[in-house]
Amino acid sequence: MPLTRASDGSLLIAATPEAVPIRPVTAENWNAVEAALPEPQRRFAAATGFTPKAGRIALLPGEDGGLACVLFGLGDAGAPSRDRFLAGKLPAALPPGDYRFEASDGFDGAEAALAWLLGGYRYERYRKPGEPRPRLVAPEGADAAAIARVAAAVAAGRDLVNTPANDLGPAEIEAAIRDLGARFGATVAVTLGEELERDFPLVHAVGAASPRAPRLIDLTWGKAENPLVTLVGKGVVFDTGGLDIKPASNMLLMKKDMGGAAAALAAAEMIMGADLPVRLRLIVPSVENAIAGEAFRPGDVIRSRAGLTVEIGNTDAEGRLILADALALADAEEPDLIIDFATLTGAARVALGPDLPAFFTEDGALAEAVAEAGERVNDPVWRLPLHAPYASLLDSKIADLNNAPGGPFAGAITAALFLRRFAPRTKAHVHFDLFGWNPSTKPGRPEGGEVQTARLAYALVAGRYPAR
Repeated sequence: MPLTRASDGSLLIAATPEAVPIRPVTAENWNAVEAALPEPQRRFAAATGFTPKAGRIALLPGEDGGLACVLFGLGDAGAPSRDRFLAGKLPAALPPGDYRFEASDGFDGAEAALAWLLGGYRYERYRKPGEPRPRLVAPEGADAAAIARVAAAVAAGRDLVNTPANDLGPAEIEAAIRDLGARFGATVAVTLGEELERDFPLVHAVGAASPRAPRLIDLTWGKAENPLVTLVGKGVVFDTGGLDIKPASNMLLMKKDMGGAAAALAAAEMIMGADLPVRLRLIVPSVENAIAGEAFRPGDVIRSRAGLTVEIGNTDAEGRLILADALALADAEEPDLIIDFATLTGAARVALGPDLPAFFTEDGALAEAVAEAGERVNDPVWRLPLHAPYASLLDSKIADLNNAPGGPFAGAITAALFLRRFAPRTKAHVHFDLFGWNPSTKPGRPEGGEVQTARLAYALVAGRYPAR
């Protein structure tokens, strides 16, 4: 019987005698595995050219002609380049049916099960569903419920990023957060209209040109006496660049510019699903950066929620503007920890590529914890410096600061320094500059929307505030 169902249709199931064994094979154990195979299977594996190279698969028949077992190559056991989510390629490679991993030295069944569910994700809103994906027996000793919760949260976040902007505007982001809040008994408040213009002027300015009203969505959950953890996610549902319009090639993926909000939602779902002993706050400013007569302009000066005046150097640097107002709201409570997520700068992608988000924090111990959590759950990041002297690049001749200094240098750092100006009280503040997209399919990471750093953030919070 099923234990749970991921939103993509893959299942993590209880033990069943019909499950076909998947035998992990390394370069080190292949001789022993091969010798233990029945002669017909050994000959079949040789005839099909199976080797234990990472990612190789052999479907071995039984005497009745059915599928008896699967050989799954892992490569060299100690290879530093081994993909820990290699098992995530199996759901797309195996025929429908039930499977189970055989125990093997050095093989992490729980991690492989998570990779299986993550790799089984499919976005099928606009097309006919494909054939059923294979199901996996929960590995013995693994916390199947926890694995399923994480996979379901990732799938929900991916769904948001993959949804095109004609079907995902600020109202739909609000609806997703309200649905999430209803599931866990959280409170959700929304600010829009004249109140938004008064209290969150940067959010209002960025979204004013769109017929879809900008808003700030604020979810709170948990007991008041618990330490406050605040997640902030950039929710730009589509970014034309505004009056500093992007070229067409740079606009093609801009439905993913709300990837920070999706990551924040996914992390919040994991935290609440695990009932961690925190008071959680989720703040998402959501806008469409469109072009119309109401659009904000280069050279405009806007007074932020924090009171700082911001000269608009570039309307395509809109993400940091809406985050600035959201961070000012978050910082006023002086939370124990702020984590913000944003698809913020091309500079971070040039430096680190699409797979490795940049992160920034002034807290050395927190930085170590972030890096450790990312390594532990295979959600990697790389720290870039908050180099204080670069703050002068944000200087404006007529305002407190400029949102987009000219020049080609240190774009990710200056963006992070800009954000820090709006959360001065909270020293434990981590900023993630992420891509939010898998350019090509890799094990456990199908091409398309991705909630990078969400699993890391959950692991970080769970380690910092362990369940009692």
